[in-house]
Amino acid sequence: MGETFAAIVSSGPLLLGIAVAAIAGLVSFFSPCILPLVPGYLAYVTGMSGADLDTATGAAPSAPAGDDDGGAAVAVAPARARSRVQGRILAGGLLFIAGFGAVFVTAGVLAAQAGRILQDHQRALEIGGGILMIVFALALLGMVPGLQREFRLRWLPAAGLTGAPVFGAVFALSWIPCIGPTIGAVLALGALGGETGRAAVLAGAYTLGIGLPFLVFGLAFRRLLGVFTAIRRHGYWVTRIGAVLLVLVGLALLTGAWEEFVFWLRVSVGVGEISI
Repeated sequence: MGETFAAIVSSGPLLLGIAVAAIAGLVSFFSPCILPLVPGYLAYVTGMSGADLDTATGAAPSAPAGDDDGGAAVAVAPARARSRVQGRILAGGLLFIAGFGAVFVTAGVLAAQAGRILQDHQRALEIGGGILMIVFALALLGMVPGLQREFRLRWLPAAGLTGAPVFGAVFALSWIPCIGPTIGAVLALGALGGETGRAAVLAGAYTLGIGLPFLVFGLAFRRLLGVFTAIRRHGYWVTRIGAVLLVLVGLALLTGAWEEFVFWLRVSVGVGEISI
């Protein structure tokens, strides 16, 4: 098992794919259709109000001047309350991430299975994947109207930790029109070669690309409020950077430059031919 995992994570093409998948996840998180909803998601998966979240993410209260004993006692209680709330945010966030991660990884494995069936047509898969990448890039730019429609499931689980993983799965399914271009690109990469382990790792990298900043913003939202606002203001450029990335990968797949770059990477870094 250890040798298999080492082979998976040390594969040159996989390392390149992981970088692309993680960046695609970051682009999805910072997109205008997800980032503004992060506070609402946090409240839902934790079952807490905005005031409780402020308790966790705000600065610790200072003791009144000249009140050594009483001030220390007053400061301890908020610190403990803040610690409990942060623990709840961490638990709810991880359960939420596990929910949508399970959906993404499952989709990645299914894409790899489809790629395995078509393994005799690898070059056709690369060309098809390259075309899809470019279409997804155009969709990110709003140039493919059919891929801009939002579809959200009306049913939602109960708010709180118990419903957090289910809500994560609902998030993954209902926001496909929003994150479709980025997760679609990751699934297309996972389908190449038909390797389920590779596809699962790529989907996991995409999940972390969305999930890790979600946790960071959840645990330090008020302290990062300026960053949060700045990113929302410049979300236009985040989307366009993601589109440029997809176009570059798409063109590389179409022209065969992807394999040439991978070969150069293996020779330069010293990574041998490792299959998974």
